[in-house]
Amino acid sequence: MDLSEAITVRRPQRWDKPMDASMNDADVAWLRSREPFASMNPKSFPRTTPLEGILRNDCRLIRCEPGEVLVREGDYGNSAFLVIAGSVSVMVDSLSPEQLGRTPKQKLSWPEAMRRFLFRSPVAEAREPSQVVPLRTNSSGTIRTLDDRQAIFLQDFDLVLREHEHVSLGPGELFGEVAAMYRSPRTATVIAENEATLLEIRWQGLRMFRRDKAFADTLDEHYREQWLPVHLREIPLLRYLPEANLQRVAGATGLHSYGRMEWDNDYKRQRKLPLAEQIESEPVVAEEGRLPTDLIIVRSGFGRLSQHYGASHRTTAYLGKGHLFGFEELAYNSLRSENAPPKTLQHSLRAVGFLDTLSIPAEVFAEAVLPHVRRSELPAEIAKLVTRRDQVATAAENVERRTQARLPQSKRDGQSDLPIVTGTGFQQTELLEFVVQNRLNNGQQAMVIDLNRCTRCDDCVKACASVNDGNPRFARQGLIHDRLQFVQACMHCEDPVCMIGCPTGSIARDVDSGVVVIHEPICIGCGTCANACPYQNIQMASIRDRSGKPYCDSASGKPITKATKCDLCSTQPNGPACASACPHDALVRIDLTESAPLSQWLDRRS
Repeated sequence: MDLSEAITVRRPQRWDKPMDASMNDADVAWLRSREPFASMNPKSFPRTTPLEGILRNDCRLIRCEPGEVLVREGDYGNSAFLVIAGSVSVMVDSLSPEQLGRTPKQKLSWPEAMRRFLFRSPVAEAREPSQVVPLRTNSSGTIRTLDDRQAIFLQDFDLVLREHEHVSLGPGELFGEVAAMYRSPRTATVIAENEATLLEIRWQGLRMFRRDKAFADTLDEHYREQWLPVHLREIPLLRYLPEANLQRVAGATGLHSYGRMEWDNDYKRQRKLPLAEQIESEPVVAEEGRLPTDLIIVRSGFGRLSQHYGASHRTTAYLGKGHLFGFEELAYNSLRSENAPPKTLQHSLRAVGFLDTLSIPAEVFAEAVLPHVRRSELPAEIAKLVTRRDQVATAAENVERRTQARLPQSKRDGQSDLPIVTGTGFQQTELLEFVVQNRLNNGQQAMVIDLNRCTRCDDCVKACASVNDGNPRFARQGLIHDRLQFVQACMHCEDPVCMIGCPTGSIARDVDSGVVVIHEPICIGCGTCANACPYQNIQMASIRDRSGKPYCDSASGKPITKATKCDLCSTQPNGPACASACPHDALVRIDLTESAPLSQWLDRRS
């Protein structure tokens, strides 16, 4: 290649776009004079990412007013907050969606649904005035402009504090770090009690701060004491552990992350790689043929199970949140006779994009966990070994006898409800690899069309338009594999990166249904969610009244836009209109976070 005519450009740098461009030397010096930064050793940080550089580029100072909602329970965040001055309240009790500006969508009755269908507006994206909130500051509104940013405020804040249990945090205390580091939903709502100054730290900076041993130890200690036991108790395998055993497991559990948290930035590049290269590029968590040393539990993200196949690997299944890896091999090795050889791992585990895991050492698993696993939840081969090992069987049988009477019949007689994946997954290996390669495994409600049955009548699109202001939330297009089309419609992802960064929390997951919905009255039309969606399934739309007049911001005069996407027809009495309208049963909304549902659906249609 002739480089003589090449165009010379500067390679993009990590800090080309600081979190707050207004952060200056005086701000950095002031922060360095306060804890925990005053005690940090600058020599702990690389020359290319010095401590002062992290404070300048990965942090921003925020001035808060009383009643401002700083984080909302259930939101996905990518930053933590350090209280510099003032105080904030962490709500122990959950606040209602109405208090946070999110009005739950109620299902329509059949008469009301029919009335809206028959008398729908001919104007696309028509809204009633009550559905549109002005963006300017006003005394009665929930959203206000504060220091050139949109902030959401709690109504009747003093009354809420009196009626709900809460905990106050003062200067030097950190919150939000667990959600930021482990890409998990916020566990509580936090509100400013008074005029407060916070330092927001995006997760990249938080990770760099961990290079300071004292800071890292403080974060780890806080997580292990406050959150790890809670997370472990949520895992079905550990639900019957005595408290002493749980504490032993928590003390020994390793926390590991693989791949990049911002996997959506790499998605388009990696999906174009040949399959063999894509698999080879994924971080290896555990390798086939090696002795298992830990029980691996997926906390978030996805992992690919694969086996050697010729000179490459073949995908056999994928793992999502809550799945276990190495359980069968570890259990067999713990219970085998002395003369029997140990079992090695039958599959390799790799991170797909990003994978966050908990690792329980083999000896702790054998001594503190396995004796308290129900017989009905063990693979058949392992259950036979337990029968021959009375010291293990006794504890398991005692637990089983206490629980069998409480279980429905479908869970008795040896039917397991533990998310143990052994790699049997899809029989259609190529389809499985297609799903993983295109990150469709992130979808909890993916739209799949059987092209052998589809007649291209577009009744699905027309039905969607009829219930969504004349503007369908999808087009009948998308990735195709053999007879299946994976339509470009919101999948209500397991890892909804679209929710990260929304300034008002208008895009959120419904607690009961898991559907990701947009609460339009507090949507400011910034487009953050649309830009973040890796699948381009969110669109920004200008809205109008029923006569066709556009809504405009009274301050700027610019048209008001709202984020629009599939909400799974959450208000319709018959569920998703697209699936209901298909005359040939060609369309289905299906969970792809596990391999079984799609495989079973295909088996029924073959």
